[in-house]
Amino acid sequence: MRAITVQDRDAGVSGLTLTELPHPHAAENDVIVQVHAAGFTPGELAWPGTWTDRAGRDRTPSVPGHELSGVVTELGYGTTGLTVGQRVLGLTDWARNGSLAQYVAVEARNLAPLAADVDHVTAAALPISGLTAWQALFDHAHLTTGQSVLIHGAAGGVGSIAVQLARGVGARVIGTGRADDRDTALGLGADTFVDLQAGSLEDIGEVDVVFDVIGGSILEQSTKLVRPGGTLVTIAEPVTVHPRDGRAVFFVVEPDRGRLADLAQRLRDGRLKPVVGAVRPLAETAAAFAPDKRTPGKTIIRVTENG
Repeated sequence: MRAITVQDRDAGVSGLTLTELPHPHAAENDVIVQVHAAGFTPGELAWPGTWTDRAGRDRTPSVPGHELSGVVTELGYGTTGLTVGQRVLGLTDWARNGSLAQYVAVEARNLAPLAADVDHVTAAALPISGLTAWQALFDHAHLTTGQSVLIHGAAGGVGSIAVQLARGVGARVIGTGRADDRDTALGLGADTFVDLQAGSLEDIGEVDVVFDVIGGSILEQSTKLVRPGGTLVTIAEPVTVHPRDGRAVFFVVEPDRGRLADLAQRLRDGRLKPVVGAVRPLAETAAAFAPDKRTPGKTIIRVTENG
């Protein structure tokens, strides 16, 4: 099968290579999925799991990418809840070969059914972004109706989902990003928008929840905006500066089949619309990791052309 692989940790994006690999083996509780569309996180080439397995052993050449939409082609021993020929979406394990390949072995519990009337490209933009946004807002920050939430990167893959989810529970949503993100963020349901390059975070005032996907100085400044009893949640980096009278949480998204199925249903009935940016073929993955121009939303790799 064709797959994108990496084997030189120092090569960065230039080390992404389109190669031929053996068809994956379905271990116990695995399924094999023919990947129709895949998503990735630009920073994953720096993740330890891209290069080593859970025991710390080198596993290169490895396949990056951890979001997928496709069709089940094979069931491993003991696998339940899915059938051959079923359309699915989900995320792959951080320390196993990923979704930038024609076929991938995935634990069945990491996948959820996908309705026939949802296209694979849109579905592939949902698993990590959707679960991350949900877990940040509701599992960690406990956002409720009537509260205020500041969402950084509101037009990005994760932020755009977070805006819609927060708006859906009746929260007041303040989005941030670059100037050309304004219309996207407001169109998704943000009440107001702050241009991080021209505006000042201090002018926002206190909020109940801050959801950060940027880190650095933006994360540090945001700690001052959390009102007493509020929560700052970040996926960018471990927190070193905390709100004076609130909580700060750094987390990594976890698989959740039930929640993913719920998000997929929201996608199907129009309550949730992932923002898909560029769509590229598998052979152009390296260019997608290092884009020549910035686009709102999530870049998706179309792996199966007739998918």
